Amino acid sequence: MQFGKVERPELVNFTLPDDHEETKIILNESGRLGRPEVYVGCSKWTRADLKGFYPKSAKDELAYYATQFNSIELNASFYTMYKSDQYRAWKDKTPKGFKFFPKVNQMISHIKRLRNAGRFTEEMVQGMLGLEEKLGMIFMQLHENIGPKDWDWLEGYLDHWPQGVPLAVEVRHTDWLNDEEFSERYYDLLEDRNLATVITDTPGRRDLVHMRLTTPTVFVRFDSAYHDCDYDRLDDWFERLQTWTHWGVNHIYFFIHQNLEEDSALLSEYFVKRLNEELGYQLPVPGRPRQEQQATLF
Repeated sequence: MQFGKVERPELVNFTLPDDHEETKIILNESGRLGRPEVYVGCSKWTRADLKGFYPKSAKDELAYYATQFNSIELNASFYTMYKSDQYRAWKDKTPKGFKFFPKVNQMISHIKRLRNAGRFTEEMVQGMLGLEEKLGMIFMQLHENIGPKDWDWLEGYLDHWPQGVPLAVEVRHTDWLNDEEFSERYYDLLEDRNLATVITDTPGRRDLVHMRLTTPTVFVRFDSAYHDCDYDRLDDWFERLQTWTHWGVNHIYFFIHQNLEEDSALLSEYFVKRLNEELGYQLPVPGRPRQEQQATLF
């Protein structure tokens, strides 16, 4: 993932911003019973991307991946408009409780730019519904040159998003989040429609790291800095998620990215171990032998 990459990550201030005042209100009103659901994963599962992750004995990449993680952020759906048969085939390779988080196709978000995209949206969503109970949450990433000037198109598109289909929105134009004239209007738009907002934590775009939730769902896309500071960054996220858990968050979706994913499994292992040991979860721990994972999948 080249977006937001920096040459000297040790010079970047990775401190997470303070919580937005509305975040605590939303979480306090969530009405959660029990602990929040937590899903941690990578964005790809192929052997070429997750170098060194698969043992030689692994015959099917997705089937093995699903013994090591409980979710996948499915970036492949950005490039290809898959049919429901393909999604069902993927679903059938994964264990109970596994979740897919597919990305809105580029035809909708980048080529059509949300304009006259209804037919493509219907086709895409119908395909993704083939995941059935293993569909976690769809997320839509807007091109960084789509800004508040495109407000009417974003609002119109979200007004016609299929009811009952979960969606999170990722914006990359800084004015959505950092221009006071638009930011609260943008957050209110998502909150009124019960849509989540993606938090993009990437080294070179600290302006995109916001702490304003619009639903009791946290959706974080964590981009590695390829530096030891990544572990400190994960520690900071753990502390923030622990606070939000006390406040009432319902769902935590946390996906770790690298350009070729070399160390995504190692970073995920570190993060998952803290969740398991300190918050009492039993998430799959990447890197453990297949037979040891069976009792932890849920």
